[in-house]
Amino acid sequence: MKILLAFTLFLGLTFISCKESSSKNNQANQKTNNETTNEPLIDSLIIYQTENLIIKKLSNHIYEHISYLNTDDFGKVACNGMLVINENEGVLFDTPTDKKSSIELINFVTKELKCKIIALIPTHFHNDCVGGLAEFEEHNIPTYASKQTIELLKENGQKFSQPIKDFTDSLTLDIGNKKVYADYFGEGHTKDNIVGYFPNDKAVFGGCLIKEVGASKGYLADANINEWSKTVVKVKQKYPNAKIVIPGHGKWGNTELFDYTIKLFE
Repeated sequence: MKILLAFTLFLGLTFISCKESSSKNNQANQKTNNETTNEPLIDSLIIYQTENLIIKKLSNHIYEHISYLNTDDFGKVACNGMLVINENEGVLFDTPTDKKSSIELINFVTKELKCKIIALIPTHFHNDCVGGLAEFEEHNIPTYASKQTIELLKENGQKFSQPIKDFTDSLTLDIGNKKVYADYFGEGHTKDNIVGYFPNDKAVFGGCLIKEVGASKGYLADANINEWSKTVVKVKQKYPNAKIVIPGHGKWGNTELFDYTIKLFE
């Protein structure tokens, strides 16, 4: 009986020990899984990041810059721009939102990429496109803007320390042995919004005329919502095979951004 009792007690203790061990292992595995799930994903396209500015390399020639604007209606908003690089020259669509982030971008292009910024092209007159304009003027970087954009900037109190090179509906610039284009397709987010294009990488910078998939209609104070879809239809017809489409805010993609924006404002 004593031997049987001792053996039974031994089995019971072993069972409890195994159960506790199994429970601890399950908890450890669950913790590991949770830590893995909650760990922030790293965007492999990011080549530069501070609290003011993010730069992503999307292709051999195309970079996206992201800075931040504090707004009353939408809080802190990430704002996109596009940088085209070729043969140690750069063309920039939209400035970062402020002086600090603009200085960072200029320094990155000139010191890290070893390139000269030969042109800045604001895609419309809002501050998320021109917030750093004065800094680019201070660095003697030429600005090209549509006549509509220049007029709207002046109406909104923008001062220029350097002359702005104007165009009406289209602009073509040489960048090394290639070309960069800017075109006006019609009203939408604003009446002056233009679109940038670099054909070699089939890259379109839509600015705030183009929405990321899933976005709301956003800020509409200067918008023409009756023409918005029609304008984007023209953009899609011009660039049906675009592989990189960068919106003014949010995630870049391809022509699905055209389709989403058209449907959003139909």
